[in-house]
Amino acid sequence: MAMRFALLSDVVVMAYDTLRGNKMRSALTVLGVVIGITAIVGMTSIIRGFDESLRDSIRELGPDTMFVAKFSGLSFASGKEFKDLIKRPVLTVADAKAIERDAPSAGKVDVWLGAWMAGTRERVYYKGEKTKQLGIIGVSENYAAVNFLKLTGGRFFVQAEVEHRRNLAVLGDSPAKALFANVDPVGKVVRIAGDEYEVIGYVAPRPSVGGLGGGQDDFVVIPYTTYQKQFGWRNMSGNVHVGGTQTNANAMRSAMIAVVPAEGATRDQAMAEVEQVMRVRHGLKLEQPNDFDIITQDAALKMWDQISGATFIGLVVISSIALMVGGIGVMAIMMISVTERTREIGVRKALGARRREILWQFLFEAVFLTSVGGILGVALGASIGVGVHYLTGFPVSLPWWSFALGLGFSGGVGIFFGLVPAIRASRLDPIEALRYE
Repeated sequence: MAMRFALLSDVVVMAYDTLRGNKMRSALTVLGVVIGITAIVGMTSIIRGFDESLRDSIRELGPDTMFVAKFSGLSFASGKEFKDLIKRPVLTVADAKAIERDAPSAGKVDVWLGAWMAGTRERVYYKGEKTKQLGIIGVSENYAAVNFLKLTGGRFFVQAEVEHRRNLAVLGDSPAKALFANVDPVGKVVRIAGDEYEVIGYVAPRPSVGGLGGGQDDFVVIPYTTYQKQFGWRNMSGNVHVGGTQTNANAMRSAMIAVVPAEGATRDQAMAEVEQVMRVRHGLKLEQPNDFDIITQDAALKMWDQISGATFIGLVVISSIALMVGGIGVMAIMMISVTERTREIGVRKALGARRREILWQFLFEAVFLTSVGGILGVALGASIGVGVHYLTGFPVSLPWWSFALGLGFSGGVGIFFGLVPAIRASRLDPIEALRYE
């Protein structure tokens, strides 16, 4: 055991001396490994951070909440063309009422107007203050319950206020802070698109989707009946371009319906009933596919898993190319090193060194070289992740396994590409090696 430890110690010292004696050459040799490991650790931290943040945001909506939409990312993920999706019928308040009436497993039903794609965006004014362009959404009295919203102050609409088209508003956290930095917003009157609205509540800040900031709290909700009176389904100017297809922005306007299962009913039961109600309303035959999407947490997460999985595979392929280039560089340098140190190998063999000791010496040098590159790559990749978070607020996560993965890959590259030079060195004939000039 003591002899093995002494041998290992000698190998480490020799590998270190070799690196120190050829600093520039060593640095250039490991550059490919550094780039590959940096890409693995840096991108893993960003993808993992976004993944965790996105899952937290989706969970905030409630595990059983489902959304009925004209179309969603699920349709695009299944390969459907936008030009076909845009022809689907527009969802309306009447659809939400039908679900509420004809689907007994659907508990709370809410309808959103102006929230889907080509939504309504306006500034909100209060005395001399104004907000940036915000989403103005028309909703029912069930909005807070369906979305598990927590109010910082005030209250939400009641059914009678929705039915009587009251000019009431509940502010998201962003406009509440922008307009009422040191004042309680409740009871104040704001102006939206020229009309006055009484603020009756404001919502607590929510985690943004994917942690990207902005957006989740940039909204004002008003009763959907008031929304219809104020904004209606007026024609919108301009066009929308999606996937190479151009369409009028007005064709994008559609209600979105949110549904929470009734107490005692499962989500699958509620979803089946909602689907049946919508198919009947749209006059679909048995063999015809749905002309709407029902979005659940599971479906959204499954779609995200497909996206992140494909991204991760792409990352591994790109990183593998960099690692392969780095590995080839390591092999080339080790071959040169074997040639340069042929006489040294002959001397060591003449003094009694065995073939496996020579093999371990050169193999360890290669692993040592790539491991140094791996450590630098891990440090650089982690720094990039932290820097991105610091500069942009983008969520990042630095799991321990990404470090282990980076170091494991770098060590593996050293073993794979260092093996041939090590075998060549170990098989040198000692007499021929001593004659080498």
